[in-house]
Amino acid sequence: MSFTRHDAASAPEQSRPIVENTAKGFGFLPAPVALMAESPELLEAFMTGNGLFNKTSLSQMEREVFILTMATKVECHYCVAMHSSMLTRSKAEPTLIEALRARKPLDDAKLEAMRVFTLAVMEGHGYVEPETMEAFLSAGYTRRNALEVVLGLGVYTISTYANRMTEAPLDEPFKAFEWHSEH
Repeated sequence: MSFTRHDAASAPEQSRPIVENTAKGFGFLPAPVALMAESPELLEAFMTGNGLFNKTSLSQMEREVFILTMATKVECHYCVAMHSSMLTRSKAEPTLIEALRARKPLDDAKLEAMRVFTLAVMEGHGYVEPETMEAFLSAGYTRRNALEVVLGLGVYTISTYANRMTEAPLDEPFKAFEWHSEH
C-alpha cells in the first residue's frame, strides 16, 4: 500500500500551513510530515502534541533519551536516525548515542533512570511496579515527569506508528545516522 508523499501544492488544504512551516524550519520537508499530511488531523495532533511535549519540565536531553528509547523499542528507523542526528548536533556524547541506539544501559544514572522508566511504562502499558517508580523518583525525577513520559508516549506513538505504516523513507540529511533493528 502506497501513501502519497505530499508537498505544499498537493497536501490537503488543512495540512498546507504545517507542511509549509515544517519545510521552512528544516530547509526541506521531512518524509514523515509529507506522508502524515494526508490526514490533516493526524498531522495537527502530532505537531501540537510535540509542541506540548517540548514545553514539559523534562530537559531537551531527557526528552531525546525518552524519544530514542521509545523509537528503538518500536523500531522506528526514521525516528532513530533523526534523533541521533539531533543529539549529535547538540554535541551529546557519542557513547550516549551509541548506547541508546544499541538499547544498552547509559553511563549517566539519571538518564539511565529515564530509559528504564520509559521501557517500564511501555511494557506495562502505563503500569509500573512501585520499585520502578521509586527508582525513577530517587534519580531526581518527579511525579509530573512520570506523567510527562505518558504525554511523550502519546505523541511519539503517532509519529512512530505513522512512519512505520507509511514506510517513511529516510531523508538525505539523516542517512549518515541510518539504523536497523537487530531483532
